[in-house]
Amino acid sequence: MEAAEWDRRYAEARQWSVEPNRTAAELTAGLHPGRALDVAAGEGRMALWLARGGWDVEAVDFSAVGLRRGQQDAPPGARVTWRVEDVLTADLGSAEFDLVLVLYLHLPRPQMVDVLARSAGAVRPGGYLLVLGHDSENLTRGIGGPQDPDVLYDPELLGGAVRGWGISRLERIDRGTDSGTAVDTLLFAHRP
Repeated sequence: MEAAEWDRRYAEARQWSVEPNRTAAELTAGLHPGRALDVAAGEGRMALWLARGGWDVEAVDFSAVGLRRGQQDAPPGARVTWRVEDVLTADLGSAEFDLVLVLYLHLPRPQMVDVLARSAGAVRPGGYLLVLGHDSENLTRGIGGPQDPDVLYDPELLGGAVRGWGISRLERIDRGTDSGTAVDTLLFAHRP
């Protein structure tokens, strides 16, 4: 999708809750706050949750409307930098962040491999990369999400981004929704 399409969707209605993604929140809750990068931040729910926990956050997304909604929801003093940039071309930095999040970003595989590599490269030694998105098995045993298999995740794709890292979790997980069960792929890894 193009930025204009996401701008339209965000302008029509809030796309997700203001609550953080439960899995991401559980995995990162025990980390010592530092600098975080939220890649494809959308409406900024994870960026705001991290900021409330003491993190300095950069939230990058190509939808100005989505990021504006995040800015409007930000509590006073929230340390979030809102960057309206396309993650395909944005400078994600080099070994600058203690935590990098890539949640539900679905791109054709060659583009996704590039964004994952640059996201991993943005993690400083000792930092963490958390990636979560709809898994390819969601097409056959899950509900919702993209229906194009070329944009769906699998453990092999995500594991390829962090060879030589300490992997805490790399797996398919079932996620309950109001409509049934969705299947996601989760990577949570620590850069040596």
